[in-house]
Amino acid sequence: MDVSLLSQAPLFQGVPPKELESLLSCLGASVRRYRRGERVLRAGEAVTSLGLVLSGSVLIESAGFWGGSAVLDRAGPGQIFAETYACLPGEPLLVDVTAGEDAELLFLAAERILTPCPRACPRHAALIRSLLALSARKNLILSRKILHTAPKTVRERLLSYLSDQSLRAGSRSFTIPFDRQQLADYLSVDRSALSAEIGRLRREGVLTSRRSEFTLCDAENGHFSRS
Repeated sequence: MDVSLLSQAPLFQGVPPKELESLLSCLGASVRRYRRGERVLRAGEAVTSLGLVLSGSVLIESAGFWGGSAVLDRAGPGQIFAETYACLPGEPLLVDVTAGEDAELLFLAAERILTPCPRACPRHAALIRSLLALSARKNLILSRKILHTAPKTVRERLLSYLSDQSLRAGSRSFTIPFDRQQLADYLSVDRSALSAEIGRLRREGVLTSRRSEFTLCDAENGHFSRS
């Protein structure tokens, strides 16, 4: 594990690499590797550690009792997951976590983060503040998903999501973090219906796309179209 790179993760912002090694020891850190599609955490189980993606990515998915799933979020390098459940002992997971690609993950004991160790690590308070800020950001991410899936039509959901991605990128050209199936799951729509809608928007001159790369050619007109 490259400690110098890990120190750049938002959770450890401001922690010098030379102090990070001892801090990780206090937090009971462990590293695990997963193959693409492998289950990391399963809905219904309780967890005591939060995860941090070192490489690759994980998908946060809601799974129905009779099958089927919807992508709620994706966590890439430097991002954390399962922190809410880890901070609530005994609370069962409502989601599945799977490796979106081959991934190396770091797990940290939540209790050790929330309770300063006897050595009183000088960076512990900063770590707690970072965790709180990241949790607040996650709430915003979930709020965004609710906003994008509120419209009734595939077109409106897709344009709501793409408009937000363009705004966040500060450009009409941007790359989304999902492939077609993952985007369909995230928006809770059928993949073929999504692909058909993207094709229609291309023909109408609203956007151009290639895999996960999009350019909004007429974002305003497309965004307010209700057909």
